[in-house]
Amino acid sequence: MLQTLRSAMRISDLRRRIIFTLWMFLIFRIGTHIPVPGIDADQIARLFESGSLFGLLDLFSGGAFKAFSVFAMSITPYINASIIMQLLQVVIPHFERLAREGVEGRKKLTQYVRYGTVVLALIQAYGMAYGLRDAVITFTFWNVTLIALTLTAGTAFLMWLGELITEKGIGNGISLIIFAGIVSRLPQGAASVWTYLTAGTINILNVVLLAVAGLVIIAAVVWVQEGQRRIPVQYAKRVKGRRYYGGQSTHLPIRVNTAGVIPVIFSTSLLAFPVTIAQFIDHPVAQTIAGWFDFSGIAYMVSNALLIIFFTFFYTSIQFNPVNVANDLKKWGGFVPGIRPGRPTADYINRILLRITIVGGLFLAFIAAIMPSAFQAVTGVAVYFGGTALIIVVGVALETMKQIETHLVMRHYQGFLK
Repeated sequence: MLQTLRSAMRISDLRRRIIFTLWMFLIFRIGTHIPVPGIDADQIARLFESGSLFGLLDLFSGGAFKAFSVFAMSITPYINASIIMQLLQVVIPHFERLAREGVEGRKKLTQYVRYGTVVLALIQAYGMAYGLRDAVITFTFWNVTLIALTLTAGTAFLMWLGELITEKGIGNGISLIIFAGIVSRLPQGAASVWTYLTAGTINILNVVLLAVAGLVIIAAVVWVQEGQRRIPVQYAKRVKGRRYYGGQSTHLPIRVNTAGVIPVIFSTSLLAFPVTIAQFIDHPVAQTIAGWFDFSGIAYMVSNALLIIFFTFFYTSIQFNPVNVANDLKKWGGFVPGIRPGRPTADYINRILLRITIVGGLFLAFIAAIMPSAFQAVTGVAVYFGGTALIIVVGVALETMKQIETHLVMRHYQGFLK
């Protein structure tokens, strides 16, 4: 591991990307401490004594929500806008055509997502400002508008920051911002465990069980994230002139969790948006919705699990198309032994994809939605963010390390040829 990092820092381009990403993290952390004008911070802090949902939102914002800084809404509106755009690609032919047009089409879709992010952020910001009217020092329309515009600008800046990391840094910028927010809360979580231990609320056995269970879950997440089903593929021999091409045996890897951490991020953000608005509206129906989807309740757990499974299938269908894969195999003379090329191959791949996606979706749902309650029952420590945070942190870390490894392999490959 250390040797890999040393090798990465020797490559000027990769070193530049890593340092740029770290600078963006620093800017993100500075922004979490810039308060929104016109808000009583002490009043905001009192809300965290009664709401576990606020703690979950604060987790993804890296402490910005509790401090009610300019990044209080984090990148959640961008994620919600991305979800809406991907759903629209399925039902609206225009967006579907744009998705198939290559780079130019994706640029237009990205622009639509940006516009949608600003609109959703403005709606959510007004809802938060109105709902937190007790914390507004001078509750007037112009002050509420100033707070809403400040929060919207913070989300737009984070969106731009994430795109900069993706373009000039290493890894997916949006995922890394969420990753940085979660990791920044780990020292506070460790301090809380120490406080519980010194106060006698938990004992050393609970801490040991917490550490062992955490390591087991991390190992399980890595195992599933890296798990593959390898479909054997044989390429027929072709003669061009005096040369033979093909004839080798290889395999088609299909990941158990093709969707990665995206379903967990989508599900959590989608559930947080309406519940956040409902908690800030003084109406019986809104309060009923907020109570029904309480983080520790059964309704939230079931809804989160079902949404994770749905987004696992949905995102996998976008990322991996068995028909296109079967056509590509047929085009290049490849076939699965015992399966006819073309449509039968696509059906065969689709059956395998369906089975392993079920396993991947159920695993994600268990870790993110069900495991925190089981974790608390076993260890006696309340870890409300355990499953969701672990999947995101481990998944993003693995994807980022793969990108670094790709840069290293490319560098060594070029050096070998020279």
